[in-house]
Amino acid sequence: MGKRIHSEYSVYDYMALVIVVSFLGFCLENIWMFFSSGVIDNRNMHFPFLIGYGFAVLFIYMVLGVPQKNNLGPFFIACFFIVSVGEILLGYAVEKFCGIYYWDYTDLPMHLTRYTSFFTSIGFSTVITVFFYRFFTPLMNYFKLHENNKVHVVCVALLAVLVMDLFFSFGYMHSNRATNLSWVLHFPAKGSGLDLEIIPKV
Repeated sequence: MGKRIHSEYSVYDYMALVIVVSFLGFCLENIWMFFSSGVIDNRNMHFPFLIGYGFAVLFIYMVLGVPQKNNLGPFFIACFFIVSVGEILLGYAVEKFCGIYYWDYTDLPMHLTRYTSFFTSIGFSTVITVFFYRFFTPLMNYFKLHENNKVHVVCVALLAVLVMDLFFSFGYMHSNRATNLSWVLHFPAKGSGLDLEIIPKV
């Protein structure tokens, strides 16, 4: 669908992409939480990274490539279906494995199951399309330009930590049938101070 130049990038470039997008995913979810609920939290992980976002963007690149000006519409539509199906599959998988509702869109209009909705899929697809069209190639070229042995070690080590965090966190949720919230930062009404709530472990 789009331009793919897989051979131009190394495995370390892709590792760096996954790491950066995982951090951006953590920020994106907390921005949503801030505006919808007035809080931010650890998103059930120990580190400020959501590796699912990183792997999802890498998957989209491998399947769809980088959109060009003449195919932004088809790219967006493809992302819409990938996001919708991915959310449903992941949501039900976590529900089955951990016995919890990892997220719940039933209060949103035009939701399809509790795990996806028309408007959230539109939002995610818009962010993904803009990211690929405007930022993907410059970001990957930056990684390629600054690639060296030290960067390779950092990428491998950090990605390993994120994978271990993923397994540890989901292992906790599976064993305890509960989310892995460690802290919640409340943003109260104007004039009040911030309130950091530490969540005791089960």
